[in-house]
Amino acid sequence: QVQLVESGGGLVQAGGSLRLSCVNSGRTGSTYARGWFRQAPGKGREFVAAITWSRGRASVADSVKGRFTIDRDNAKDTLYLQMDNLKPEDTAVYYCAADVEDRGFGVALRPGAYAYWGQGTQVTVSS
Repeated sequence: QVQLVESGGGLVQAGGSLRLSCVNSGRTGSTYARGWFRQAPGKGREFVAAITWSRGRASVADSVKGRFTIDRDNAKDTLYLQMDNLKPEDTAVYYCAADVEDRGFGVALRPGAYAYWGQGTQVTVSS
């Protein structure tokens, strides 16, 4: 069973940076891809970025492209999200998720494709 635990959230001023981490504290199993989603109050869960676990093929949402970078450390079974030049509209709860289905074409963008989720970490960007 994959068990994902996020960390690294917090309060930061606009223009600042944060680095989120997501470690699998459960049983190491086959993961096709892992990704980051976010959910602001009153809004649906939004795709941020994802990466295929073996080949490292990444996809990043247009809204964060050029500011956020996704990466992984297979040896540590850990996913990262480096967030630079943060904006108030980036304020949300950030979740990491694992997709165990081999999509073949890259990463899935919809939350329903991901079978395992972390508990989330709050990111608040003040103006």
